[in-house]
Amino acid sequence: MKLLLHICCARCAIYPLERLKSSYEITGYYFNPNIHPATEYILRGEALKSYLEREKVPLLIGEYNPTIHLRSVVDFLENRCEICYILRLRETIRKAEELGIQYFSTTLLVRPYQNHNKIRDVGERLAEENGNVKFYYEDFRVGWKDSQKIADELGLYKQKYCGCIFSEYERFEKKVKRFTSPG
Repeated sequence: MKLLLHICCARCAIYPLERLKSSYEITGYYFNPNIHPATEYILRGEALKSYLEREKVPLLIGEYNPTIHLRSVVDFLENRCEICYILRLRETIRKAEELGIQYFSTTLLVRPYQNHNKIRDVGERLAEENGNVKFYYEDFRVGWKDSQKIADELGLYKQKYCGCIFSEYERFEKKVKRFTSPG
């Protein structure tokens, strides 16, 4: 059986790949128009390419156009994460169908900082709407800590925020407010 695995970054790919490779023929799919700036997108992508070459897992790279992400979330910032999940997983299921791959999943399910239930709901709903490609769900969070140790040992690039411009701002919001406040 074949599975198209949406991958957000190399560090998040470690545990899901380890769990899935004995049951599925995996192809990685790097589709992340949410990542800002482009230099961050490239750093994450280069680390992923290197890691997947090491693991002998094929990688497809989707279009990078951050305008797609920004336009989809700008008027719905309170729901931006769900919209971002939909954007990336909808494209993953489309690509899986195009390639004749029966299953899809995402490495977003490994991160304890993501809305795990929402990712699962989105994946299941999109699979039901599509009807041809099934969503593979597993709670990969149990492997998060160990995979981060492995990533550190391998020297894989470590990002400091989710990826979008809004999460980057949130990372520095307190500093910005101190900087811009009078006094």
